[in-house]
Amino acid sequence: MSKQTTTLRPFGWRDKVGYMIGNIGNDFTFIFASLYLQVFYTDVLGIAPGLVGTMFLIARIVDAFTDTAMGRICDKAKATSNGKFKPWLLRACGPVALASFLMYQTFTTGSSMTARVIYMFVTYLLWGSICYTAINIPYGSMASVISNEADHRASLSTFRGVGSMIPQTLVGVVMPMFLYTTLADGTKVANAKAFPVAALVMSVLAASCYIVCYFLCTERVKVAEESKSVSFGETVKALVSNRALIGIALVFIFYLGASMLNQVINSYVFKDYFGNTLGLSVMNAAGFLPTLILAPLAVPLARKFGKKELGIFAAGLGAVAFGTLFIIKTPNMWVYTIINIIGMLGFGLFNLIIWAFVSDVIDDQEVQTGTREDGTIYAVCSFSRKVGQAIASALGGWSLGLIGYVEGSLTGQSVAVQNSIYNIATLVPAILYFCVAFCLAVVYPLSKKKVAENTDILKARRG
Repeated sequence: MSKQTTTLRPFGWRDKVGYMIGNIGNDFTFIFASLYLQVFYTDVLGIAPGLVGTMFLIARIVDAFTDTAMGRICDKAKATSNGKFKPWLLRACGPVALASFLMYQTFTTGSSMTARVIYMFVTYLLWGSICYTAINIPYGSMASVISNEADHRASLSTFRGVGSMIPQTLVGVVMPMFLYTTLADGTKVANAKAFPVAALVMSVLAASCYIVCYFLCTERVKVAEESKSVSFGETVKALVSNRALIGIALVFIFYLGASMLNQVINSYVFKDYFGNTLGLSVMNAAGFLPTLILAPLAVPLARKFGKKELGIFAAGLGAVAFGTLFIIKTPNMWVYTIINIIGMLGFGLFNLIIWAFVSDVIDDQEVQTGTREDGTIYAVCSFSRKVGQAIASALGGWSLGLIGYVEGSLTGQSVAVQNSIYNIATLVPAILYFCVAFCLAVVYPLSKKKVAENTDILKARRG
């Protein structure tokens, strides 16, 4: 496949800021769901956590088909005057915002459990497996056609990571003040009336951000039409033989599993173990400091040491931090918060560079096969992320059920349940972060040297 970069506005701040705002739109609904959707299901709708976890896994099976289908649609679609991937931002921003809003409605609370479970399944699948997929796959794929320069792509990844701090601030720091209420005996419970209002705010903000991203970003790398059609079977065969894709897919699964599980269970840790949701807001607020500190250094560090090498260090730091928390079993909320923030240094650094890995894998696939399939490869990575999220949600839901968590309780949880919640929030992320470091070191082959070689090969091919 050949492609060329046409004469367009040079890559610059407008693209980086626009791409960052697009991820802000993604994360307004994604982070809100990651942090509070399980709490909404268990404590507002009164659905058993084990059933919630099962639903998340079923949704990921559906995603195996919808994500890859959307990737193929993007790759096969003809480019418009505004690009190949950008138009999907306008097409899908309304549906994904509406679907997110529908998930948090409370009118079924007086209905039968069957009705509540059906509503949970239908609205979650509509949002996560259809609407979010329809906008997230094109958005993520777009990074590889905004520029073909390695440093530009690394900067897009960095800005994407920085962009996640804004919704994390609003969702992680501000929302707990509204989504929880304190009873007369000091027990923290979910505020059912606040969820639909918060969901509406998140949806409107998300749609607005997607529109801004559309107008600020420019697709520069023009992909020529294929002279022959590549079948889905040929694509699958090429993908499963791509060690770099397999490696980064495993990394995404373990990485998202670790970070999302920690976020999901921390809502219960602070509510039930520490009995203070203010601590959750403080930790979420302070947790952004590592990203702010590391953001200006991410591209220079990646250039000097390599993304793979930097990722191994970052994941290792996360594993050590959460392993330490598990071992010391601290009853002090501030000790827990500080060590969490140290672990977030690794999480923050990894989050700033992780999307640049995907562009490297896309290049590697093109070097090996001569075919460029940005959308399909990003779809595999997106599906891997959702698998990681599902693992986190399922483990969270199943483990809460196994330890005897009482959903919707107005009297709090037993001491044994509180201690078990703490153990889940620390030991499991430590293990998963170790798996991230292992996969990068052993499975993923794209070292700093290999990425440079692939870049030179593709530049030579394109003349």
